[in-house]
Amino acid sequence: MSGAWAIVPLLPTIVGIAVATIVFAVIFSLLANIPRTTTPTNSTITTVGPLIVALFGAIILAGLTYFILLILVIVLIFKLVSRRNNHFNRQILLQEDLVSMARELAAKRGVDVSILLNNMERSVREARLEETEKNATLYAIVGSLVWIYAAYFLMKDFFKHERREDLFINDMLRTFNALEVPINFPYRNPPIPDRSFALYFVLTLITGSIFGVYWVYVLVTDPNNHFRQQMLMEDTIMAQLSSTPSPTSPIPSAPTS
Repeated sequence: MSGAWAIVPLLPTIVGIAVATIVFAVIFSLLANIPRTTTPTNSTITTVGPLIVALFGAIILAGLTYFILLILVIVLIFKLVSRRNNHFNRQILLQEDLVSMARELAAKRGVDVSILLNNMERSVREARLEETEKNATLYAIVGSLVWIYAAYFLMKDFFKHERREDLFINDMLRTFNALEVPINFPYRNPPIPDRSFALYFVLTLITGSIFGVYWVYVLVTDPNNHFRQQMLMEDTIMAQLSSTPSPTSPIPSAPTS
């Protein structure tokens, strides 16, 4: 996703200012042309008519514009929640494959790494319990009205996911090192920080949604950075594990005659 989505929280303010400016400009322009008489004249009626039309036009324009903005918010939340679900599910499957690979390699080499395997499996179980899939369509519709909760769990879920993933990776590296399969692994730089939801919420209220631009920006870019580093890590793991030679079976001694 592009960081340009960060402009969405500011669009209602921009549109509101633009519409208000146009309305006041039309009002002042028409009022300036009203004749200064105590009794209504044809020119007065002719001037007030366009004023009423302009006001109704501004209301309709504002309504259509905010409807379009609502659609943009729905699309934004849907995309954020959908990619969260897809990534979390994909990582669970990958981790399960790595656990199976480590167990199979340990059995072939006759090395006891049961404790390390249990640690890896515990991380996978925790991920299945805590990283449950959320209904992207439901959150998009509801979140368009109260998007704060969607922003809350998107911010916190990725932070917890990355910390849990780091624990799994540490256990995985120890496991494969014990199996004499060292993996040179790139570490995260930078990791997703533990951002304060309360601070972001208060700053967004105080600044009239201006800080919300940065809030949406980090909701987009934090996972983007995580995905890029994750791709590098996965490529490293697959490349090094695929080049690992299979353990040779012991050659049986020739039978004595």
